[in-house]
Amino acid sequence: MAEETEDGGAEIEVKEAPEAAPSQGGRNIDAMLNVGLQVQIVLGRSRMPISQVLKLTRGSIIELDKKMGDPVEILINDRLVAKGDLVKLAGDRLGVELTEIVKDYVPGHD
Repeated sequence: MAEETEDGGAEIEVKEAPEAAPSQGGRNIDAMLNVGLQVQIVLGRSRMPISQVLKLTRGSIIELDKKMGDPVEILINDRLVAKGDLVKLAGDRLGVELTEIVKDYVPGHD
């Protein structure tokens, strides 16, 4: 804080910065490791009128805009972060092999 002196000058009070808190051995990062994220794998998209959606039943087939072998999109918290290929795992399980990490993605400019 600056205060005016009798001769019209200014007197400035200088304080030392508080010492930084000691490192807690990575505890801050450990807390972040427990944060849940929503991960989505987008196999394709389709557009249809509500009347058609209301007719969907178990076993209905929805045509997507992608073909077999096209890369799938990986979104984390609704943000595109990577692309990959579907791979078959043991049994009837599927997985995704990452093929591209998206950098500086701007929505609407793919």
